[in-house]
Amino acid sequence: MATIKEPPEGAQHYESAEEVPWAISKYWHQRYNIFSKYDEGIWMTNDAWFGVTPEPVATRIASDIAASAPANKTILVDAFAGAGGNTIAFALSGRWKQIFAFEKDAAVLACAKHNAEVYGVAKKIFWVHGDAFTEIPRRLKQVGKSAVVFASPPWGGPTYSDYEVFDLTVMGPYTLPFLCSSFFAVTPDVVLYLPRTSDLRQLAKYAKPGQKLQVTHYCMHGASKAICVYFGSFAAS
Repeated sequence: MATIKEPPEGAQHYESAEEVPWAISKYWHQRYNIFSKYDEGIWMTNDAWFGVTPEPVATRIASDIAASAPANKTILVDAFAGAGGNTIAFALSGRWKQIFAFEKDAAVLACAKHNAEVYGVAKKIFWVHGDAFTEIPRRLKQVGKSAVVFASPPWGGPTYSDYEVFDLTVMGPYTLPFLCSSFFAVTPDVVLYLPRTSDLRQLAKYAKPGQKLQVTHYCMHGASKAICVYFGSFAAS
């Protein structure tokens, strides 16, 4: 169990369906897919429920990145840590010498730290309260060549699922061009976690000449939950 006893303002641990707001009730009913240790005191803000990666998916992504990243990549950067789902999986993989987790919402960051304590990996993670686009270049300027950036940005809410093909140039609040220009300035080795219906033609524009991008669908119960796009050293020839 984590040592912190009380969640910060805006965060909580819902114990019964009666406590849960209607808008997030379907996510709460899937809580053990999101965090298998939910009953051990996982904290969440209401908004964090919409963005957290289900634990089996986070575990598989962490395994794939650990296995395919070049040996000289020793730093993992989680640009949008949220409540900690992906960050915890990266720490549990044991692959990285350093893990940096960035989150600009103080209450959500407190949840992530606490949840990492529940999983016993909080001390393996360097937590940064701040905007990733400001803090990553400032803190990792000298070590970018050793880093992989993983980014699971906001998708603009659940309405992304209304589109047969999702236009990444209007994804809010961060568009695909903005994400790529920002993170490629730090390292070419970037993994983006995006809606399963993302426009692959838009992503292909960021492939190096003569290369194909690796795009992987991550599924649960036979259905795709999202895709990861692997840039840089991850690109398939």
